[in-house]
Amino acid sequence: MEKTGALVAEDQAAAGAVADGAGHSDARPESPRYGPLLLVGAAVVPGTVVILLGRWGDAPAVQAWRTVCLAVTVQALPFLLLGTALSGAINAFVPERVFSRILPRRAVLAVPVAGVAGAVLPGCECASVPVASSLIGRGVAPAAAFAFLLSAPAINPVVLTATAIAFPGNPAMVLARLVASLVTAVVMGWLWLRFGRAEWLRPTARHTGHQHGRSRWNEFRLGFQHDFLHAGGFLVLGAMAAATFNVAVPRSVLDTFAGAPWLSVLFLAGLAVLLAVCSEADAFLAASLTGFPPIARLVFMVVGPMVDLKLIALQAGTFGRAFAVRFSAATVVVAVACSSLIGGVLL
Repeated sequence: MEKTGALVAEDQAAAGAVADGAGHSDARPESPRYGPLLLVGAAVVPGTVVILLGRWGDAPAVQAWRTVCLAVTVQALPFLLLGTALSGAINAFVPERVFSRILPRRAVLAVPVAGVAGAVLPGCECASVPVASSLIGRGVAPAAAFAFLLSAPAINPVVLTATAIAFPGNPAMVLARLVASLVTAVVMGWLWLRFGRAEWLRPTARHTGHQHGRSRWNEFRLGFQHDFLHAGGFLVLGAMAAATFNVAVPRSVLDTFAGAPWLSVLFLAGLAVLLAVCSEADAFLAASLTGFPPIARLVFMVVGPMVDLKLIALQAGTFGRAFAVRFSAATVVVAVACSSLIGGVLL
């Protein structure tokens, strides 16, 4: 298997050299021509649109919507910038072999180690999918790679710091999120180790990390630009959805779900999947859902970074639809159960 990979890598390198010699072409996509303008637009345009929409009327509901939307966006944007910058730096400057060398040879032990190692990838859940695929391609057990995939966007320092700021004076919520997310990731890794089948998994060849002969700073810029542009749109849409949810949904409907513990848990779990908010920002959205009990909001923060619509699509494209459907469904069940149990003890 290693020989085959080496031969493929040599063939790809030779093909690249021929292409460079013939016409200086490259199979890898180049950076967008107007990348800096896109970054500025992604940072400025959403807030401008929100303000203009808010000026359509002075009704209390419109003012409340504008306030909630702007508050969530402004609070979460610095963490999104920091998370995508750190993710790009790790992708460009930290060799991938570091992740594989720290894992034990036995898969059953590698799973919890990989789950804890997820703390070193402070980025969006989108970044964890190609990294997990690369780890599998380098010989890491799929169970360990999937534990890393689930824990990386949920227990990294950026997300935990954002959670502490979103829930001031409530360190139990930060601890509950850390423990519930880590336990969910480890349990899912062990479940895949026990029940996963090779025919469900379709690894694809993905290149992450530094490529020989490339500028590390250019790779950092491209990675940061891609992650920020990709996740920034989901942040603004999530903030708008949260504001609309808080303002437009009748209080009686919220009371129906918020008044019943299990209904509120299931409702916010489903909402986390649908909103697809980046993990650096979801704590602020959860904090704004003041009508729901703490356990339900914990479930929202644990489920969201592990299972949402964009993540399901990424998993299906990377590992195959058979994997994405089964893995996502099982993750939701495990995440809800772990969050409910741990939240009941700590919150």
